[in-house]
Amino acid sequence: MSKGYRYSDEFKQEAVNQVTVHGYAVVDVATRLGISDKTLYNWIKIFSKPVKKRLEDNDLQTEIARLKRELKRVEQERNILKEGRRVLCQRVKERYAFIKSRRHRYPVRLLCKVMRVHHSSYYAWVKAPESKRYKDDQRLLPLVKHYWLASGGHYGYRNIHLDLAEAGIKCGRDRTLRLMRLAQICAQRGYKRPKGYYSGKPDITAPNTLDRAFNVSAPNQWWVSDITYIHTQEGFLFLAVVMDLFARSIVGWSMSDRMTDTLVQDALMTAYWRRKPEGTVRLHSDQGSQYSSRDFRTLLSSLNMEASMSRRGNCWDNTVAESFFGNLKKEKIRRHKYKTREEAKRAIFHYIEMFYNPKRRHTHNQRVSPMNYEKQYFMNQKSV
Repeated sequence: MSKGYRYSDEFKQEAVNQVTVHGYAVVDVATRLGISDKTLYNWIKIFSKPVKKRLEDNDLQTEIARLKRELKRVEQERNILKEGRRVLCQRVKERYAFIKSRRHRYPVRLLCKVMRVHHSSYYAWVKAPESKRYKDDQRLLPLVKHYWLASGGHYGYRNIHLDLAEAGIKCGRDRTLRLMRLAQICAQRGYKRPKGYYSGKPDITAPNTLDRAFNVSAPNQWWVSDITYIHTQEGFLFLAVVMDLFARSIVGWSMSDRMTDTLVQDALMTAYWRRKPEGTVRLHSDQGSQYSSRDFRTLLSSLNMEASMSRRGNCWDNTVAESFFGNLKKEKIRRHKYKTREEAKRAIFHYIEMFYNPKRRHTHNQRVSPMNYEKQYFMNQKSV
């Protein structure tokens, strides 16, 4: 008999009977029938049992095989869900791409079932050419990444949309958001908001004449100042800034390894010589000892400046300066440990002078950088 021939159960039973009933040797029966000894031994193992027992065993094996297939299917569904749980919340095209990337590991129909799409739609998507919108997305995606990286990873989709518009690239705001999500990029997240609210007590050195009127009509009317610290492996680096409330621009700053009144005096002198204000400028700060010192108050008088101070323990009275420090830390300093103070100084200088003042879009300025906002103001004054 030819190799690969499928024997009937009746044939197998009669072959087994030759050994069990008639007493022939296994080798002789196997030779005469043209099968191997091993095959005949397997038949004997199966067909020597009663018919009822054999049928029960067959049913048991069939059930075991079915359960194994079911277990394999469930395990595959579990693995697909683990790998594609985020894709389920996305558009159908993203799910199609997920199915295509795993079609060699899992059955396509099972992938389509788990991803909640029809297999015929998936095959139609595979055969169909790329749409014009898809090609536009592929063209715009690197541009969105470029402007996001150019901002240092700070910008969200609104500012990226404005950067694209300034460059003459047509891309809607919602489309920019979708492309950023597709590229898994987003704006830097801030720190936790301060808990609670404290009214605070007024200072006896200077009253709170600003009174949270942070919107001013012209430059060099109101300046605000504050101090913060930056962690380095050499120790703390202290930073004092002076901000013009008109365009939220940093007009003066100073850094030191000690938090003395000299630190804030240097920042104020830098702002004064940089702006050279003609009239009286009012400076708002907190009630820190650096701002309450006799030397600092003397410097204010000599520069024709008036002091204003927040209430004690109330950060909201100087929230504009606090907001700048929050942006500085979340956009430049967060998750970064500087080895030396000089390294931190270089990073802070680059952020203030190379990014924040000339380039960073500010919501208060109708999403224009502080420097450009002031330029627009002076151009309007000349035209008038």
